[in-house]
Amino acid sequence: MPVTKKMGSKKKPVKLRIPESQLIESLKNTETRNLPSTVQKIKDIFGQDHDFFIREVELLGNIEASIIYINSITDKNAISEEVIKPLTEFKLDSRVDSEEQKRIILKRVLFHADVKTETHLDRIVQALLHGSTLLLIEGVRDVFLINTFQMDKRSIAQPETEQVIRGPRDGFIENISSNTALIRSRLPIPEFRVKAMQVGTLTKSSVAYCFIEGIVNPALVEDVKKRLDSIDVDRILDAGYIEQFVQDNPRSPFPQIKSTERPDVVVGNLVEGRVAIMVDGSPFALIVPATFTQFYQTSEDYNERFIMASMIRMIRLIALLFSLIMPSLYVAVLSYHPELIPTSFAVAITSGRAGVPFPALVEVFLMELAMEILREATVRMPKQVGGALSIVGVLVIGQAAVSAGFVSPITVVVLALTTVGSFATPAYNMAIGFRMMRFPLLLITGIFGFYGLILGLLFVNNHVLSLKSFGVPYLSPVAPINLSGLKDTAIRAPLNWLLDRPEHLYVKNKRRIRPDDSPPTNPLAMENMDRQGGEES
Repeated sequence: MPVTKKMGSKKKPVKLRIPESQLIESLKNTETRNLPSTVQKIKDIFGQDHDFFIREVELLGNIEASIIYINSITDKNAISEEVIKPLTEFKLDSRVDSEEQKRIILKRVLFHADVKTETHLDRIVQALLHGSTLLLIEGVRDVFLINTFQMDKRSIAQPETEQVIRGPRDGFIENISSNTALIRSRLPIPEFRVKAMQVGTLTKSSVAYCFIEGIVNPALVEDVKKRLDSIDVDRILDAGYIEQFVQDNPRSPFPQIKSTERPDVVVGNLVEGRVAIMVDGSPFALIVPATFTQFYQTSEDYNERFIMASMIRMIRLIALLFSLIMPSLYVAVLSYHPELIPTSFAVAITSGRAGVPFPALVEVFLMELAMEILREATVRMPKQVGGALSIVGVLVIGQAAVSAGFVSPITVVVLALTTVGSFATPAYNMAIGFRMMRFPLLLITGIFGFYGLILGLLFVNNHVLSLKSFGVPYLSPVAPINLSGLKDTAIRAPLNWLLDRPEHLYVKNKRRIRPDDSPPTNPLAMENMDRQGGEES
């Protein structure tokens, strides 16, 4: 975090650096010398760990060698078949120099595909901690780093947070290599790029950002890299850490980065010109830049016909707005403008509120708070208990509150519709933002009535208009308006109408679909057209 240091009359920013592991810091600028000293230094660091192993072997040329690995994160079969077995079967001439021995080991002995050498002890220790097996040979100064990393991982399954009826059933897991494979299998093109780095001075988490070269705006890629490089923290345990460090406005309740567990969603955004960020150990991928319209859209919208997809989108948008303003609108009408209620309906409301000891504002506020507590308890409880808890909370507690006269039946109905409306939002983090905005909007409406409701909505609208995600206005393509982009916002036009990629991304290749009257760019298609033209003539 930047701080300032006084130097005369000027203030110079000084960046505080988060220190790495003290042991690794002490090993910097320390190089390996010989087999016994290097083995002893490594044993001094890891000798007390129960999963630390040293395997002594002797090559056919009576040359001593040591194999060092951490048992819990390595593939023992690969060590046995691709390291120990070829070493014990190959005769290494001790009369050749160390460089020649290193060349022979690399090119003729080791069967493993991922092998490199290193002399700096701090990098050797880091490689050991990342699952590499160390091979030290007498007379060879370099240490062979053999990537034998292996960990148990869960199988690929459909994401629980993004269920679809029509669409792929695979989802990301906590392994970044498997997640990259899921994306690359859908993008078998050489332009698909995956850039990796390590973030977190202690966790050394692998972070990768993906994009399609030739489509994405290079300035966006550079901005993503710059923001990731600026992260200086001791731990990165999930993609949520990265999101909080790279977002434009961390004080906003609205998310400015889209997260997803679905590979098809990531691929769909990559081909539009966005960048995806993945973190090893997290099943979520971050997509930047993100706009408001992305948070009520799903991948299933593009798998269905455009009429059904457009209708479902509008229902989601109405439910989203309904969940924000319905409690406040109810309080405003009931407390300040009862003349707007029809007479027959006013009699029903009055009879239902008879005996309720609280004003409408307090009644709705307490019920909203109770619903949030119940919702949070349902989420945190085990699945076997959570379903029963939700039924008990909604039916038993709600009915008991109405029977006891604490709340009116119409209030329960309004809050139930509001809660169901918030569940219709596909993005969980966006739904949370709208749920949290209901409370200040409810308070200002309870004080000023309709005037307070309009004032609060204007404040929310101005705040959303001021947001940006990696330089892209949050309400694009609505504000600033783009007629071509409006085809894929509240409604989804037919796919053959969506000819261009979003203009607010400033991509290098804007064209997405070839118009019907333009010549094909595929050489094979050109040849077929020429052949058909010749046959007709």
